[in-house]
This record gives sequence, C-alpha cells and structure tokens, in this order.
Amino acid sequence: MDPELNPVVHLVASRTSANVDHDEKTRTTTDQVLPVRTHSMADPEQPMNEDIFPGDHNALSAWIVLLGSFLALFPSFGLMVSIGTFQDYWQFHQLSNYSSQNIGWIPSVFVYLSLALGICFGPLFDRYGPRWIMFGSSLAYTAMIFLLAECKEYWHFMLCLGILGGPAAAALTTTALAVVSHWFKAKRGLASGVAMVGNSFGGVVIPMVLRGTLEKYGYAWAVRIVGFIFVACLVGANLLVRPRFKPSPEAKKVDIFSLELFGETSFTFLTVSVFAIEVVLFGALGILPTYSSLGTDYPPETGYYLIATMNGVSCIGRIIPGFISDIVGRFNVLGVMMVMTLVFMLVIWLPFGHTSLAALYVFVAFFGFGTGSWMAMTPACLGELSGPHHFGRYFGTSYFVASLATLVCIPISGQLVQSVGPQPMVGFMCAVLAFGIGTFAVSRWALLGRRWKWITIV
Repeated sequence: MDPELNPVVHLVASRTSANVDHDEKTRTTTDQVLPVRTHSMADPEQPMNEDIFPGDHNALSAWIVLLGSFLALFPSFGLMVSIGTFQDYWQFHQLSNYSSQNIGWIPSVFVYLSLALGICFGPLFDRYGPRWIMFGSSLAYTAMIFLLAECKEYWHFMLCLGILGGPAAAALTTTALAVVSHWFKAKRGLASGVAMVGNSFGGVVIPMVLRGTLEKYGYAWAVRIVGFIFVACLVGANLLVRPRFKPSPEAKKVDIFSLELFGETSFTFLTVSVFAIEVVLFGALGILPTYSSLGTDYPPETGYYLIATMNGVSCIGRIIPGFISDIVGRFNVLGVMMVMTLVFMLVIWLPFGHTSLAALYVFVAFFGFGTGSWMAMTPACLGELSGPHHFGRYFGTSYFVASLATLVCIPISGQLVQSVGPQPMVGFMCAVLAFGIGTFAVSRWALLGRRWKWITIV
C-alpha cells in the first residue's frame, strides 16, 4: 500500500470494486473517488454523499416526502387557485353591497401574504427545517377555514382569510416546495410538477364541493366540509414531510431578508418575470367567475366549472412539462410554455371569450395547461440558481416581490371588467405576459454567461 494514500480513499474504493489492482491506473481511478463524503461519527445522519439525491434513484423515502408536499399544497395553494369561487359567492350574498373591486381586496390580501411571507419562512426553513413550521401553520390554517364559515361582515372576511390565513398558507407552501429540493435534483422538474398537482386537485375539489353543498347545506356547513378535507390533508402532510439535510450552518449566518440576491442578474429578471406570471395567473383565477357572470348570458354556475376545468387540466400541465424539463432544461420549458399561453390568449380568449361559451371552455383548458407548467417550473428554475441548501431563501425572496402582483391584479381586473368591458382586461393581461416573456429571456441570457444560446439545455 502506498503510504501517502489516504486510508479513507481505500475504504471508498474497496466498496466500489472487490478486486482492486494496486497499479498506477487504479491509483488514478481511486484519486477520482476522493471527493466523495463519508459518514462522520459526529454527524451520523448526514447522507454519505450530498451530490446523490434519493429521488433521482426512485427511493421510496423521497416519494413519501413528495406525497406529503402534495397533501400540504392541496389546502394551501388549492384555496389560492380556487378563491374566485368564494369571491363570486360573497358578491351575491354576504357582501352584495360591495363592488367586485372592493371584494377583490380580500382574496388579494390572502394571496399576497401567502406568497410574500415566503421571504420569512424560506430562510427559517433553511435554518430550522420543516417540522415545527409546518405544524404551527397547519394549526393556524385549520382555525382559519373553520372561522371563515362564521364570517358575515367585510372585516370578518379580511381578518380571517387575509390576516390569519395568509401567513399560515405562506408557511405551508414554502415548506412543501422547499423540501422537494432536498430529495430531488435530476428529476426536480417532475417532482415539482407532481407536488404542484396537489394545488390542482385542491382547485378542482374545492369548487366542486362548494357547488354541491352551498345550496344544500348553506354557506357555513359548506365551508366546514371543506375544512374537514383540509384537516385530513394537513395531518397527512405533517406525518410524511421530513428534511434530508440538517439545517445549513451557512443559512444561519444569512439575514432573513436577503435582498442582496438582486445583485444577481439572472435572479432579478427571473423575479420580474414571475411577477408578470402572477398578474396573469391570479388575475384570471380571481376574475373568471365574475367575468363569466357580468355582461354575458352564460349560466350562473359557469364560474364554478371554469375554475374546476382550469385546475383539472393544469394537473397535466404540471406533470408532462415537468418530465420534459428534466431532459431539455427547466428554463427552456418554462419559456416555451409562456409563449404558447400568450398565443392562446391572443387567438381564443381575446376575440371569442366573451361571446362564445364553448370558446371560453377551450381557452380555459389550454390556459390551465400553460399556467400549470408555470407553477411547476418556477420553483424548479429557482432551484437551478440556489442549490438545495438555500432554496428557501431564493424562493421566499423572489415571491416576496412577485406577490405584489397578487395584491393589485384581482381588484384591477375586476375594475377593468366593470368599467371598460372584458376585452380590454384580456388585452391588459396579454401585454403583461409579453413583458414577462421578455424579462425571462434576459434571465436565461444572464444565466448562460450573457450569451444567446437558444438550443442549450438549461
């Protein structure tokens, strides 16, 4: 044995080959194994190699955690993407004395805080892991949904859904998405898509449950039934979600508010692009039921079915593009899906959405597929910039800025529909998405060393 050769290297090499010849060729091969990290007696739970992600090798433990993420996103993000059904009901019942613009501030505050407060919960996840964050937020979210059943006045809804529900949803969504980066790397696009299917299921189930229970049992019991579904999901999520890495020592040294990340060109322009995505996505989700009931002769239940259709098709939009992105690149797939969705908006929604119910359903299906891929690909693209140990900080900081869009997009969309009609509102969203495509292209350009490489996998 060469006395200068580290014995740890021989231990690793012996595990990779039972018959090792001690010649110069073997030493060269063994030297290449040297960077592999082994277990430490002081840290027995540390994975043998942090560069090997269990989910990329279809480990059961990784898919169990992914199921937990799915269950956490069902009630949290699921309520965000179906909030238009609540808004439409309030418009004609408890809050019938208020304009759609004023009512729109309630879901806007909820969605805004759900995304903006990721800037706090993301770094907290990096520092302390998911367990206590998810447990506390599950209790708060459960209290919110059952209190929502008792709300009658405007300020009741704002305090309950916006002020209590928003921070709880922020903790749940940030934790559920951040933990995926611990377990998946090569298959992170697919894994993010599968986790995000949880909010699609929520976006389908919640409107359908409300559609079948509001008239039969009344508002209070309809919301309570939704609450019991949420409780089942959150119990499962708390049992299944666990971290793979111990909290990063470096993460504890970083300020919670990490605005210095905007010194990175690729991160800055990706965040601006996500801002545009949120304007279009949540603006459409919040206004579609109202859009279909004002100035048209569509049936009154159309809003429920539009939201359910959109979220149902978005399940496919999360999985298929996510799978493809692991092969051709996450940035590439997200960019293509943004362009395709803009085409659908210009060709179908803008000219025909307010005159043809069939065309509106066709558009909603295509729109659901496209926006589903946006929601799955955005965390995956942020993961390309951050790595697993700092994903929470990157995700939280990006959505802190992007969430400002959700605060204003629903009231603005409602005001446009009421004051100037549906077509100008759709035209406004098309212009915003076109702007987002441009900033996304700049982000990709910066990531590739400020070069326009259109066929590079990234």
